[in-house]
Amino acid sequence: MKKATLLHNPTAGEKDFSKSELTSVIEDEGFECNYASVKKDGWDEFSNETDFLIIAGGDGTVRRIAKALMKRRRLDKQYPIAILPHGTANNIAGTLNISGKVKDIVKTWHSGVLKKFDIGKIYGLEEEMFFLEGFGCGIFPRLIKVMEKMDDEIGDSVDEKIKAARAVLYDIVLNYKALNCKIIADGVEHSGKYIMVEIMNTRSIGPNLELVHSADPGDGELEIVLIPESHQKKFEDFLLDRINGGDEEYNFTIIKAKNIELEWEGKDIHVDDERLKPEKPAKITIQVQPGMLEFMVAGE
Repeated sequence: MKKATLLHNPTAGEKDFSKSELTSVIEDEGFECNYASVKKDGWDEFSNETDFLIIAGGDGTVRRIAKALMKRRRLDKQYPIAILPHGTANNIAGTLNISGKVKDIVKTWHSGVLKKFDIGKIYGLEEEMFFLEGFGCGIFPRLIKVMEKMDDEIGDSVDEKIKAARAVLYDIVLNYKALNCKIIADGVEHSGKYIMVEIMNTRSIGPNLELVHSADPGDGELEIVLIPESHQKKFEDFLLDRINGGDEEYNFTIIKAKNIELEWEGKDIHVDDERLKPEKPAKITIQVQPGMLEFMVAGE
């Protein structure tokens, strides 16, 4: 019998999964399950007897646990990760095609299929950082700033939160002034005036907005999504379509690269769902680190 450690964020999403409900479903499927809440101290003291980790939460919880794993020495035991997504956007799980009812996801773990997952290593900030979803400049970090102030005004349901965030982003795009950004991707320069530069490892970012339809987080490359000043109206139309429940296909400028140098004129930058506040514009270098994590996914 495989042993799992369930790392649960009880406040994620719509808070609709309890400790007893989750452990019951997992154990009924034949896995031994130890429970730890990520809201309590000691959750990151992983046992060597554990075969894999289960993350029940959203993208922020996945990133928090990935941080703990990245701090481990490479000689220490490494753990495959299974996800039970119940955050707001679930961009990481969506990119890995993990969705559906909890009991159906748990059944897929018997297949033992592992998917390599790259990270983007960031240099040039006060401390070295990494991202799972993306690093970006412009409108998305501004969205994070506004949403932090509106937290108490948004409804509790996932749909309400997603719709509110998309509406706020639309207002930001309407009034955002494009800024200069110097970008060198694998030695080729793509500098210009942009409202958004997103270096992504997942298909979607922010309020579940799919920008890179074919992103493979384990291909050893990152995707750079560029929204120049000349495409500002196009991005407004894209957001309005999504706000109204549409699914019209929009294609934006996307460049694949392994090594990226970036100089952003402004101070609006983010790493995953964390807004950074540099005192001055920074010179950033980003390098892909292939296969740093492994996720359990459904087989063919």
